[in-house]
This record gives sequence, C-alpha cells and structure tokens, in this order.
Amino acid sequence: MTLADVRSKTDRIREYPAIPFVLVAAVSLLGALFKPAPQAVTGGPINAGDTAWMLTATGLVLLMTPGLSFFYGGMVSMKNVISTMLQSFVAMGVISLLWILVGFSLAFGTSFHGLIGDPRTFFMFTRVGALTHPDLAPTIPLIVFALFQLKFAIITPALITGSFAERVRFSSYLLFMCLFSIFVYSPLAHWTWHPDGFLHKLGVLDFAGGTVVHMSAGFAALAGAMVLGRRTTHKNGESHTPANIPFVILGTGMLWFGWFGFNAGSALSASGQAAMAFATTNTASASAALAWIFFDRMRGNKPSALGACVGAVVGLVAITPAAGYVTVGESIFIGTCASVVSNLMVHWKNASTIDDTLDVFPCHGVGGMVGMLMTGIFAKDVGLTSGHAATFLVHCGALIFVAAFSFCGSWILYKFTDFIIPLRVSEEQEEIGLDLSQHGEMMEGEVAVPAPLPQVFARTA
Repeated sequence: MTLADVRSKTDRIREYPAIPFVLVAAVSLLGALFKPAPQAVTGGPINAGDTAWMLTATGLVLLMTPGLSFFYGGMVSMKNVISTMLQSFVAMGVISLLWILVGFSLAFGTSFHGLIGDPRTFFMFTRVGALTHPDLAPTIPLIVFALFQLKFAIITPALITGSFAERVRFSSYLLFMCLFSIFVYSPLAHWTWHPDGFLHKLGVLDFAGGTVVHMSAGFAALAGAMVLGRRTTHKNGESHTPANIPFVILGTGMLWFGWFGFNAGSALSASGQAAMAFATTNTASASAALAWIFFDRMRGNKPSALGACVGAVVGLVAITPAAGYVTVGESIFIGTCASVVSNLMVHWKNASTIDDTLDVFPCHGVGGMVGMLMTGIFAKDVGLTSGHAATFLVHCGALIFVAAFSFCGSWILYKFTDFIIPLRVSEEQEEIGLDLSQHGEMMEGEVAVPAPLPQVFARTA
C-alpha cells in the first residue's frame, strides 16, 4: 500500500464524523435489549463495614481523574489548558462504557492459562450483581469490586496524556485510549491481580497498581512521546511557562486525597491493612514532596510550588505497589528515594531530545519501577529485609517484562492508530492551540490567533 493509498483511506474515514455517536448509540441499544444473566458464583455474606468503605474508596479514586485534569491542565500553555483537561475528563466516559462492555471480563473473567480473561464471562456486566464472589470480592458485592477496578482503568490512559499534550489529535486519542485499555491495561491487570494470572502466581506483589497502572502508563507515555515527536516550540527552543500553578496545586490536593481510596481501598476491606496503607500513602507523599524541593535547593534552584507538587505525586506513585506491605518508616525512605531518582530523570529527559511534555515517564514510569523494586526489598515476611530474595528477584524479572510489554505494545497501538487517524495535529493547529483547533473553546484571557480558523477547523478530525 502506497502513502497515497493510506492518506486516501484516512480521508475517507474522516468523512464519517457520525461513527463515534453511532458506536455510543449501539452500546446504548445493546444495554436496553441485553438481558444479563444473574450472578451464579457467590461467596460468603456481605460485610456492611467493608462495603461502606469500598463504596467510599471507589468515589475517592474517581475524584483522582478530575484532579489529574487540573494537575496536567495547570502545567501546559494557556492555549492548551481545556484540551489537556478534557483528555483526562473524557476517559471517565469512554472507559466506563468499555469496561462494562468487555474490559472487566478481559481483566477479571475466567482465566485462559493465566494470560487473559474470557470476554464472555462478564460481558455487559452479566453475572455482576449485588452478591459476593469467593475469589474477587469475598465480603463485598461483586458490582462494587467491578466499579472500584473501573476507576483504575479510567485513570491509567488519562495519565498517558501528559506525554503528548499540546500536539495530539482528540479523535486519535480516543481511539488509542480504547485500544490501550483492551490490549495493554486489561492483560496487565489480569496477569497481576487475577488469582490465576501468571504474574500473580509467580509471586509478584502489586498492592494498588504500581505495575498495572503507573509502569504501563509511564512506558506508554515514553512510546507516545517518541512516536509523536517533539512539539514545534520544543524544536525551536522556546521556553515553556505553565498556564496556572494554582491549578497544579489544586490537582495535587485532589490526587493526594483520592489516593487514600486508591491505596487503602485496595485492601478490599475495612481492615488493619487498609489503615496501614492509608498511613504509608500519606507519609511517602510527604517525604517525597519535601525531598524534591530540598534536592532542587541543594542543586542551586529555588524551592518551587511546581516541584513540591510533582514530588508529592511521585511519592504517591512509588508507594502504590508497596502500600499494604511496608511500615510507615519504610514508606518515608521509599518516598525520598523515588523523589530523588525521578528528579534526576527529569533533568536527564530535559537534556535529551525526548519531548515528554509533562514528564510522565520520569515520574510515573520511573516512580513505578522504584516502587516495584522497593516492594521486593521491604515487603513484610517475603522481602529482602526479611531474609528472602525470591520476591525481589521475581520483581526484577517482572519489571523488565512489563516494561517491554507496555512500551512495545503501546508503540504498535500508536502506529496502528496513526494509520487509521493521524495522531498529530497540523503545525497550524498546534500553533493556535488545541483548545481552539480541536474544541473551538478558549480560556478566559486567552488571545485568539488572527488566523483563518475555518480552514484550520476544516482539517480537524
């Protein structure tokens, strides 16, 4: 197939803007007509305390995605704030439907040799009801477990958006998000969190998503930054000024607050382990925020609000896989260590030609890897500090495997997406900003570029 054939195919697809609505309408119609089977596999009685906590934790985790939108939105340029925030926000809609349709089944359905779940198991949430499940949700309704896991599936592709902010086509991002959720996130969740997943059986410990969420998002972000290439402003060496630092601070507060549900909720019970995860989450974030700004100060820079916020998030990322397995004191060390390593990686990235706009890989990818290794070192009873090397060695091997799978799988999905709908906007659209070129909206106080906008919009997918 020639390049002309590819462009011709792309142009034909662009002529059908009704396709996304038709897909949503089809799922809506399926929901109206499909009669789900009642839940067949049930566990013990429902524990009211566990259920109340898990409903609360589920709401807390959902709050993290709007928090992420403020966190990312405040760091980009003024002309891209709305588009960047929407890329996070829209994941709550897209992934919610995809998870009900097939995502939950792929992640937690009947296992096929520990590799993937049977898509028929919970298709359209069939057999997902108000009763417990002996393996997945022994003391809470299975529907609560499914919705709790949904929130993790939502925020993972939203995290990736920071790497290609200010230059990605909105329609392409929607397609990539669906593909990533099906072919990268769901298999990783199955391998790590399903009782029959092969990484789970090998002894990999990931309490709340350091591997499944942050490493996968971090390496997908690295692949995205490489596939989409550098921003025009990045090539020209122009300085970048964040649009709204208070947005970043607000987003960090929402993330920190929501992360208590993210980590403590992963105990799946109102228990002592949940309480310890709650404590280690707060402490790791605190130490990481302080370590970031003081490390910057030692290197001759001023302690900045932006640095404190980024450091706090790195601490939250690093403690995620270990939260329920380590002591409060160990969480301080984990937060500090991850903060310094990620800080150095940000400086390395800035000196390279890689344009990861909002440092997703140095913070989430590297932070997730540090957390995974630290889990192998400090995990109670099975870590290196307890005199056992097996878990640490398994984590080292799993780290390499997950990194390769996430990076290579995402790279292929970016290329496939670009074949269907070009990933990157035109230079014209990038120049006027994605707020206007992709969505026809502006932040208050933003100055519109006096360009022939109708022609620009005409080329927007």
